[in-house]
Amino acid sequence: MPGLDQGAGVPGPDPDAGVCGPDPDAGVCGPARPLPPLRIVVVDDNPVVRAGLVALLHGRHDIEVAAEAADGRAAYEAAVRHRPDVILLDVRMPDVDGLTALPHLVRLAPVMMLTYSRESEIVREALRLGAGGYLVHGEFTADELTAAVRGMREGRAAFTATATNALLAHVRGQPDPEPANSGESLSQLQPVVAQSSTGRRALSMRNREEFRLSSREAEVMELIAAGMNNQHIAATCFISEKTVKNHINRIFAKLGATTRSAAIARWLGVAHHA
Repeated sequence: MPGLDQGAGVPGPDPDAGVCGPDPDAGVCGPARPLPPLRIVVVDDNPVVRAGLVALLHGRHDIEVAAEAADGRAAYEAAVRHRPDVILLDVRMPDVDGLTALPHLVRLAPVMMLTYSRESEIVREALRLGAGGYLVHGEFTADELTAAVRGMREGRAAFTATATNALLAHVRGQPDPEPANSGESLSQLQPVVAQSSTGRRALSMRNREEFRLSSREAEVMELIAAGMNNQHIAATCFISEKTVKNHINRIFAKLGATTRSAAIARWLGVAHHA
């Protein structure tokens, strides 16, 4: 499905494994040992949604649901207890919501946002706080969900169309596809996120001319300023992480920066270009 990055598929054989498989002490040639099942914690306050996800994932031979939780606090307790491989996390929940719990959960396991929340600000904030992907209900099939979950083992990010479009609209300075409720407040948004789309667009154009960046380099720099890591940038721009690194090297050279923080400071105008 467009917008959902499922990676490069099943990895090929290990070239270092030799002709007799990865275990040189086995004595006989044979198939490689299968990976242990992926252990998942499912976090959603809606018991119907939670039960459906559990039933779907339990039906896969290589996935095991280790625990369920109905809010962020219970999710953290379950993650500490079960040490899962992946956490599927809703956004809006009572007591402790998903965004509040996210910075604590990512220290324990990779987190995939799996939610009905499609507001652009929430998508960006979730990624800034460490989410490894963002899937919106109704935009993926069962097979696409399981492929995305499996991809988390290899560190592959996954986004459905709404999440991808929200990020691209932000980078390109266009109005958000679906603005968040004006009464809703998200903590710790970085200045570049809080700026108006008109202000972002003007700043980006001025910086692109001043630092002589290409359109792609300016796009990558906007994503860096939004707090995204190389993996998220690659998924958003549909390019490889190696290409992202090449762009970043050129950007840093043009901005006269050696670190992300220095590049962001110069891009946002709080430090002068050397």
